[in-house]
Amino acid sequence: MISIVVPTLGRPSLTALLEALAGQLGELSEVELLLVDDRRDDTGEFAVPGALAAYTKVLTGRGAGPAAARNLGWRAARGSWVVFLDDDVLPAPDWCRRLVADLAAAGDAGGVQGVVEVPLPADRRPTDWERGTAGLAEGNWITADMAYRRAALATVGGFDERFPRAYREDAELAHRVRRAGWRLVRGHRRVTHPVRPEDRWVSLRTQRGNADDALLRRLYGPTWRSDLELPPGRRPRHVAVTAAAALALAAAALRALDRPGPRRRAFGLVGGAAALAWAAGTAEFARARIAPGPRTADEVGTMLVTSALIPPLAVAGWVRGWWRARAVPAGSVVTGGRPGAS
Repeated sequence: MISIVVPTLGRPSLTALLEALAGQLGELSEVELLLVDDRRDDTGEFAVPGALAAYTKVLTGRGAGPAAARNLGWRAARGSWVVFLDDDVLPAPDWCRRLVADLAAAGDAGGVQGVVEVPLPADRRPTDWERGTAGLAEGNWITADMAYRRAALATVGGFDERFPRAYREDAELAHRVRRAGWRLVRGHRRVTHPVRPEDRWVSLRTQRGNADDALLRRLYGPTWRSDLELPPGRRPRHVAVTAAAALALAAAALRALDRPGPRRRAFGLVGGAAALAWAAGTAEFARARIAPGPRTADEVGTMLVTSALIPPLAVAGWVRGWWRARAVPAGSVVTGGRPGAS
């Protein structure tokens, strides 16, 4: 049997996903669909297409995030393979047929990733948010469409629920599955992941994920990015830019409080140099985000403002995550369903 687990917050995109599956699940001899309702408020039941009624079971989550919701789903699953789908993807018309082929060809692999396609505008360059979403197409072992053997999930204890966001929890699980001796491979089934509409400040909210990076650093040490096959980030630059801004503000405050003299002039020189370093770093960051984009007035304005705010928010997120993770024993990863020694 194949178990398909879809954690959901009830996004409108869920309807399109269910309708796409409704026309295909009948092709599978043994299948079940587990919808994990992770909404924190009771806003009614989901409208499940009639064609899916015989295959579908709705589970009530705790509103504790996608890692906890997926754990609830796979632990209730009866299939030997558990396929995780995000509620904002659209499976291709032949997704079920190709899924069966992917799993049949998996051999002794513990997991098979599907192909994720992110449609971008054809008439203009993509925005910063659109480019960020498009990065999912290049991601490794992302749960937008990822199948795992139930045995592999049971071996490592599933997702680590200390990661509360849809960020890094899938890469962290894949790392533990591979460390347990399972291979992960890529299949040929396809889903489309449309770019979700967001406001202009979405890049500021995503900086909360830096707290999860701090936990990964605590768990896996300084090589956590390469170990988890994650691309390099800009944190060292964000730290440098934030430090320059803090130094400029501190020097300006001390200069304002000091009486005229050599020390006051020294504060002015230090503050001026730090302010120039902050401006240069912010300008470089803004340029890196503006150059590949549509360069409209609205996009440029958003990039200028958010490029000044992202570095301190990223650093604050990392510090907050580091503070929370300081009591976590190094190497304390999920084993057997709970955090334990590596």
